[in-house]
Amino acid sequence: MYATTESLATSPATQGGRSRWAALYTLCAGMLMIVLDVTVVNVALPAIQDDLGFTNSSLAWVVNAYLIAFGGLLLLAGRLGDLLGRRNIFTAGLIVFTAASVLCGLAWSQEVLVIARFIQGVGGALTSAVILGMIVTLFPEPREQAKAIGVFAFVASAGGSIGLLAGGVLTQAISWHWIFFVNLPIGVLTAVLAVKLIEKDKGLGLGRGTDVPGALLITSALMLGVYTIVKPAAELGWTAPRTLTLAVVTLALLAGFIVREATAANPLVPLRIFRSRTLTGANLIQALSSSGMFGIFFLGSLYLQRVLGYDALEIGLAFLPTTVVMGLLSVKYSEKLVMKFGPRRPLIVGLSLIVVGLVLFTQAPVGGSYFVHVLPVLLLLGLGGGVCFPALMGLSMSDVKPEDAGLASGLIGTMGEVGAALGLAILATLSATRTASVADTKPALDALTDGYHLAFAVAAAIVAASVAIALTVMRPAKQPVETSEEDDLVLEAA
Repeated sequence: MYATTESLATSPATQGGRSRWAALYTLCAGMLMIVLDVTVVNVALPAIQDDLGFTNSSLAWVVNAYLIAFGGLLLLAGRLGDLLGRRNIFTAGLIVFTAASVLCGLAWSQEVLVIARFIQGVGGALTSAVILGMIVTLFPEPREQAKAIGVFAFVASAGGSIGLLAGGVLTQAISWHWIFFVNLPIGVLTAVLAVKLIEKDKGLGLGRGTDVPGALLITSALMLGVYTIVKPAAELGWTAPRTLTLAVVTLALLAGFIVREATAANPLVPLRIFRSRTLTGANLIQALSSSGMFGIFFLGSLYLQRVLGYDALEIGLAFLPTTVVMGLLSVKYSEKLVMKFGPRRPLIVGLSLIVVGLVLFTQAPVGGSYFVHVLPVLLLLGLGGGVCFPALMGLSMSDVKPEDAGLASGLIGTMGEVGAALGLAILATLSATRTASVADTKPALDALTDGYHLAFAVAAAIVAASVAIALTVMRPAKQPVETSEEDDLVLEAA
């Protein structure tokens, strides 16, 4: 069995069947709004630059300000959900995110937009950090939990490609301001539904985990770490003195946090949670797979734009098959696969499909055909993501006590966010370096394509490392869960 029913059955999952699924859809609506925002903004960056007069270097802060706040606060936000009540943190995050979105849309200067994006990141962290923990407490029964996590995994992983399409439509049809204004009705409605549909949980109380020094140490370490990745490492290089100095300070803060948590009477993050081999392995896989996947969606978009000449709307439509395939597998079949085979085998198969897709992308040439060189890659990424990510989300919450569900949820989100930022910085740097090294001997498009090929190959190696962890660290299920004959027929047909 992939989740410990005994540890979760005591959770406050007392809502009726229909209301629990309505609550799940409300949680997923909040997550979708957060996930969409990242890629929607990326598509609109050129329009924002023209309107507010950003330079190329300062424009990066429209993204970086959000990432620093979001990545830095996820772990703390998850633990606050355990202490103060997850619904309280979820709705508070929605309010902060929605208000900041309105300010972003109204932004009349560069400074206002960057500050508003930082506040958006705070709201995004509060909202998303507790969602997975709320899902496993709402659905303690393994079959329902697997299905619910499949829905969540689809929203969390495929929402980015939907954002490419939405960003292109809103930016081209109206203006960049509306990529932020559209969050107002969605955020308000989701907050209202959350209060109405999600049963309030009391939380453990601050007395069970008031660890101010620990909170300051981990939040500072994560924010500084994300800043180091997206700013000096990406712009100056990984061996630049400033990058190395900030990296040392980040590691010192992390070491201080570990010492604090090992000695505190009420630690913010009880280190016992890492004794679970399954949880630790799942978080390592999350970091590695996010590094490969996020970087490829970004660099793949650049390949379509700069090499094949696609505009923003065409890029969004190009990635749509990934979303469709991932959604079909995550929502309709992931629960059946996990219940029949356990989560480990779908995880390994899905990650392997992603590796094959990334290797295939290294063959995409200048002047390549979408149907020959791009679509097969996107279908493999969709297949792999739809199979592996629901299983990974389930594994990340297995063996987790109810009182630690918010922490575990924030932890898997933090690993994904930091992994994505690290992967993007590494892959983008390698791609740019390769392009520059061959620019004098090859035409411009060939040099660009060479750089992308190297990034795709490295991404494949990173995801392959996550396959190795799944094979060696994650324990196979002791006994596959029995399924009905009808389920077996459905799986064979699929």
